[in-house]
Amino acid sequence: MSALPKMLQLEILNEFEAFSPEYVVQHPEKFGIIQQDNRTLYRFRATDYRIYFEKNADGLLIHRVLNKNTIKDFFYRSQIPLSEDEELQKNPNFWAMIDSSSPPKDK
Repeated sequence: MSALPKMLQLEILNEFEAFSPEYVVQHPEKFGIIQQDNRTLYRFRATDYRIYFEKNADGLLIHRVLNKNTIKDFFYRSQIPLSEDEELQKNPNFWAMIDSSSPPKDK
């Protein structure tokens, strides 16, 4: 997130701050759930961006903020149908991308 221009960070965070149980129920199309083993990753659509994050003891850990066109490129290169979270969660390239910038997990 810190690699993005400040104004874009503020725009995305503004949408991200709208989270509430009511918001999630009212806007299910903005969210996706991607699972692998005992790990759950969430996708949130904010303007032209997709935010991939996990819930942890400290709150939310944002793994990636990707432009929707980047996601389309990823789907195309991976030959994954668009908007198929079930297919995305099976793709090891997706998890490698998510983990490539994540802090190491405590063992």
